[in-house]
Amino acid sequence: MTTTTVVHLLRHGEVYNPAGVLYGRLPGYHLSDRGQQMAELAAEWFEGRDITALFSSPLDRTQETAVPLQKALDLPVVLDDRLVEAGNKLQGRSLSSRSARDPRVLRRLYNPFRPSWGEPYSQIVERMLQVVKLARKAAWGHEAVCVSHQLPIWMMRRVAESKRLWHRPDRRECNLASVTSLTFADQSLVRVDYAEPAAALYTGEAAPPGA
Repeated sequence: MTTTTVVHLLRHGEVYNPAGVLYGRLPGYHLSDRGQQMAELAAEWFEGRDITALFSSPLDRTQETAVPLQKALDLPVVLDDRLVEAGNKLQGRSLSSRSARDPRVLRRLYNPFRPSWGEPYSQIVERMLQVVKLARKAAWGHEAVCVSHQLPIWMMRRVAESKRLWHRPDRRECNLASVTSLTFADQSLVRVDYAEPAAALYTGEAAPPGA
């Protein structure tokens, strides 16, 4: 008989970031009040599902997003560095339309296919594949949730859908507190689904790139 396992990739909720900093992997960036509400809505979306394993990136915003789900499921949260945000050489900057003329920024933008400003797409894919396999094994025959970040989740989806890795960042379908679900029949990926449990709280304001 075929064993069905589902690995859900949950993006964190909105972060309190009034300065519009590209925070990347910097510590000290926590969920906003609305982000906390997004995390609660995501936890409600998972109600009734057969979740038996819960993983999270170690960054503040992902751990905080995992809290309502952890309480609802009464499961330990396993922190895994491979779920962390993509490395970005521009983190810590407040980027704007004028940033494109800043030589310190321009020198990082010479190769959008790698990309030159941060962690290579292929490297992100490698680590995400590893943690998805781990989550699938841990929840074999059931479902797992991995709380991560936009770009790592989007890279995993691109691979799952056999699409090229380079892309336009403004066209990623991976909104705040969204869920990208990978369904496996035994070890073969058979379906990719996407849901936005917190869509009612979206404002239309774009988060800083890479956040």
